[in-house]
Amino acid sequence: MAGHSKWANIQHRKGRQDKLRAKLFSKLSKEITVAAKMGDPDPDKNPRLRLAVKEAKSSSVPKDVIERAIKKSMAGEGEDYEEIRYEGYGPGGVAVIVEAMTDNRNRTASSVRSTFTKAGGNLGETGSVGFMFDRKGEVTYPASVGDADTVMMAAIEAGAEDVQSSDEGHVIYCADTDLNEVATALEADLGESESTKLVWVPNISTELDLEGMEKLMKLIDALEDDDDVQRVTANFEASDEVMAQL
Repeated sequence: MAGHSKWANIQHRKGRQDKLRAKLFSKLSKEITVAAKMGDPDPDKNPRLRLAVKEAKSSSVPKDVIERAIKKSMAGEGEDYEEIRYEGYGPGGVAVIVEAMTDNRNRTASSVRSTFTKAGGNLGETGSVGFMFDRKGEVTYPASVGDADTVMMAAIEAGAEDVQSSDEGHVIYCADTDLNEVATALEADLGESESTKLVWVPNISTELDLEGMEKLMKLIDALEDDDDVQRVTANFEASDEVMAQL
């Protein structure tokens, strides 16, 4: 999962440096409203809502913004968003999954297709690249919670599948259907996590040089700039030297 780990590092950097705060808050609020509409407005009784609230808190979304998003669902306000997954190939043949929430399927499809084309990629059919990824639960902790062995033991006892530990922190993976149980067990042992969410983890990766990575990042930035797009994942692999130059 080396490529995925590097991807997470880029996301982390981008999240701190590039992303407009208001846009990020808007996307997280949308996820909260949709999760609350689909189930119980009480996070303790709605696992998806609990994860959405946790992710919002980890991104420093204010408490009042979170509460307002939940109240919108209870009042029946807000648009009826549809969740859509787009799949395609970016520059260099990299597989890309785009997760969107939209109230206008045609608008979003047209925008995503246009973005792929302008970046030298192409949008495919659903399932065209999905087989190159596995759906997993991901729980992250700072390095300060303990050494690699301590976190590994906690992860095994919690029912996780894999752990990646580095100087930057610990990333724990589990089956997507086990995320709620594993996260709860980990919190009892290690305390509050930094992030708990469902992710796409590449099982096949494509190596990119610096030029390829720069082109890919342009595509990803353009996709993430779309208000309808929630998340973008790609199956790239790049050397540490290339990553350092980005």
